[in-house]
Amino acid sequence: MDSLAHLWLFFLMVFGIIVLPGMDMAFVLASSLRGGRHSGLLAVAGIIAGGVCHVGASALGIGLLLQVVPGLFNAVLLAGAAYIAWIGISLLRSASAAGALPKAYGASTPMATFRQGMLTSLLNPKAYLFMFAVFPQFFRPQLGSVWTQALVLGVIISLTQAAVYGTVAVAAGGAGAGLDGRPRLQVLIVRAAGAMLIFGAALTAMQGWRGI
Repeated sequence: MDSLAHLWLFFLMVFGIIVLPGMDMAFVLASSLRGGRHSGLLAVAGIIAGGVCHVGASALGIGLLLQVVPGLFNAVLLAGAAYIAWIGISLLRSASAAGALPKAYGASTPMATFRQGMLTSLLNPKAYLFMFAVFPQFFRPQLGSVWTQALVLGVIISLTQAAVYGTVAVAAGGAGAGLDGRPRLQVLIVRAAGAMLIFGAALTAMQGWRGI
């Protein structure tokens, strides 16, 4: 019973973090508006793959290394923030004044969309903050192997991401198709997603920065 309560608490924390609008969600939204539901779901798959890498890194102790070496952590933090901000700037620039939805923005093939989603997840500073500050607290020595526990917690994260971001992808993909005759609204939504990415990157970098 204690282990089940422990997992439910983890799920609630993960759900609360994922459901809040952030950089991953903004990327899924932008991908869905640009390329439809298929593109959005590919972005979701990439983000989930990146999350799996985060879990593996935490289980390997890389998170502890980055905690011990603030300079290394700050370098990862800035690299992630810069990448996410670049995506946001690309969205803002690609939303043309003529009002066309920026189909040319970002990835041009399914695999490229997947890779960009994975990079977005891997370089998301918010994810690193979660994996360093929260994730390790849910390992319980009495429950057995760290890798087994990491697998269970990782499955919870992946399923929650699939449910939340998948819903966003399907809804935004349908909305994008319905906005074909409303170019100004298309541009407004894409620019809002770009601004969200830039703001989120800057805020996370400032909050996560560690003095050396």
